[in-house]
Amino acid sequence: MPDQRSDIALLIIDVLNDLEFPGGERVLPWALRMTERLGPFAEQMRKANVPVIYVNDNFDQWHSDFAELYRYCTRKDARGRAVARALKPAPDDYFILKPKHSAFFATSLVPLLEHLGTKRLLMAGLATNLCVFFSAHDAHMHEYKITVLSDCCAAESDTDHDMALEQLQRFLHVRVQRSDQVKVGAPSRRKRAARKTPESQK
Repeated sequence: MPDQRSDIALLIIDVLNDLEFPGGERVLPWALRMTERLGPFAEQMRKANVPVIYVNDNFDQWHSDFAELYRYCTRKDARGRAVARALKPAPDDYFILKPKHSAFFATSLVPLLEHLGTKRLLMAGLATNLCVFFSAHDAHMHEYKITVLSDCCAAESDTDHDMALEQLQRFLHVRVQRSDQVKVGAPSRRKRAARKTPESQK
């Protein structure tokens, strides 16, 4: 499929996650609730020709590709299996593996966004107060316009979630919206040649 040229993109962070870490059991119910909003919203963006970009931790699986990571996070005994399965990337979505918290640190995200012509980011995923938070900070330093989808993010608690969103609004002037408040234009007809690159939770 030709690459989409779009000034807006949906960035989905760390939703392919086994949640096998201390506190993962507290994230799980919020993450499951998040999937109810994020899954349909991602599909809405695909239909509007908005690029959907998964940026995901590699969980120290340095020999893995994205398909292997998906299998790892959906193994039978993984706590986060249902979340990962509900948010499985579509065949034409983009994917980037990251080694640290931020979607920007030591990844090819910026070259991909430049290739797509993206200036505005819709951000969603896990966890609101960690990887989404760090990614939003780096996006701000790269001077992207940022909207964090409050009902498409999750953390260990409502307090952690709300505090992170408040900090992003207060200090970075990030726009915080629910997914049903986001409006995008008509599908773009502009294409490029072949693909080169691989409020509250309530």
